[in-house]
Amino acid sequence: MFLKVQMPWNVIIPADSLDAKGLMLKKAIVIRLMDEFASKKATKDLGYFMAVTTLESIGEGRVRQNTGDVLFPVVFSGITFKMFRGEILQGVVHKVLKHGVFLRCGPVQNIYLSHLKMPDYRYVPGENGMFMNDKDSKIEKDVVIRFILIGTKWMEAEREFQALVSLEGDYLGPVS
Repeated sequence: MFLKVQMPWNVIIPADSLDAKGLMLKKAIVIRLMDEFASKKATKDLGYFMAVTTLESIGEGRVRQNTGDVLFPVVFSGITFKMFRGEILQGVVHKVLKHGVFLRCGPVQNIYLSHLKMPDYRYVPGENGMFMNDKDSKIEKDVVIRFILIGTKWMEAEREFQALVSLEGDYLGPVS
């Protein structure tokens, strides 16, 4: 679920942001790194970027010929969030449809739980549709559900993952 990773990164500092005395250089590099890290969002291999924990090293800057900007190679440690097949997680229902529900878990917004993967639950139509079983356990909007991950799909254009989950297993379902 959460991974501690060490990543190389190239930080470009515009020429007009450079301080003549060099006192603010490290601060400018860190700020630029944080901005770029946040805007990248996720990668297929590492998952969602959550936080930069430590700046390991800053390499020697190289001036770019055409712009005068300075490129600094940096290495830092960070935390990422990635889901793995077979992992047990919890998510919150945010949309109920006749054929299943959509959940959110951490930064992942598109987690689908099909009605075929909810044993003993049946759809109950109404203004606020829900799934219910014989023990009066309800799956409706804003309910927390423990589920098992069947698989994920990386969507390159959106830079995010989609996931398919199931309630088939012990101790899975709504959490009270």
